[in-house]
Amino acid sequence: MIPFSVLDLSSIVEGATATDAFRNTLDLAQHAERWGYGRYWLAEHHNMPGIASAATSIVIAHVAGGTSTIRVGSGGIMLPNHAPLVVAEQFGTLASLYPGRIDLGLGRAPGTDGHTARALRRSSYDTADTFPQDVLELRAYFSGRGVSGVQAVPGSGLEVPLWLLGSSLFSAKLAADLGLPFAFASHFAPDFMERAIEVYRGNFVPSQQLAAPHLMLGVNVFAADTDREGERLMTSIQQQFYQLRRGTPGKLRPPVDSMDGIWSELDGVSIGRALRCTFLGSKQSVRDQAAEFIARHRPDELMLTSMVHDHAARLRSFEIAAEVRDSLSADAKVENTF
Repeated sequence: MIPFSVLDLSSIVEGATATDAFRNTLDLAQHAERWGYGRYWLAEHHNMPGIASAATSIVIAHVAGGTSTIRVGSGGIMLPNHAPLVVAEQFGTLASLYPGRIDLGLGRAPGTDGHTARALRRSSYDTADTFPQDVLELRAYFSGRGVSGVQAVPGSGLEVPLWLLGSSLFSAKLAADLGLPFAFASHFAPDFMERAIEVYRGNFVPSQQLAAPHLMLGVNVFAADTDREGERLMTSIQQQFYQLRRGTPGKLRPPVDSMDGIWSELDGVSIGRALRCTFLGSKQSVRDQAAEFIARHRPDELMLTSMVHDHAARLRSFEIAAEVRDSLSADAKVENTF
């Protein structure tokens, strides 16, 4: 059975602080390790009142220091916001502190708005145009070759695994051309997922890092004891998407019994489309949805995210997902004996 991993944005929920978010992040990571999740990734966002993981490498260190076996990394670092040398040094430091456990997922989106991009000292909001060159520069630092006589210390020679992240055909093709693993953001932008899968697998060129394509797909999970409770848990992220689209991002709100009266029918259709890659409901419902999704798209790995307001409910959602993974794995072993 394919491995399941965790994507966490260190959500700051209404009535709580970033300190609470980091405490919950570490607690979830420790549970995820015990439940057999393969990776625990954190994402870079800026100027977002409901997301605490802006200083992503620091939060990765917090999680890696509180766990012992699970791989920890970025999903991702928005490379246009940073000089490749600085990223190489940061992740070289992480890889030196936690050998064999650090992943570096890279995105080319800014992860913010134009005003915040300027506050990050970006010379242009369009520096994503240099993304392929920046990835190559970063890879050169880790390989030990360096760039123009400059070495990343620490970082040089560590071969930190690079991943490309994206929601477009551009990122899929670049990952294929460079022979890198590819993570598609189907958990919030699934429109180009099937075509991106074709582009990535159909154009993959083996590299020193990777001999064959490795595809990760992002999926939301809102698992609970009943279908109705899972649907209720999902209303927190539905409210967050609605706020974001109105230009009023905020902390993650508590769930509600119904979104009626909060958004229009058109909002519901649009946001529902964006969040359609979601495993929702009871264990059996999540199992059926996961089995169908895996059979249809054949990912090498699933990256699950669960933006649930209540921490205990979020833990339970990931616990149920792990039980589903184990159940599907057991069934696959039985099928292989025939």
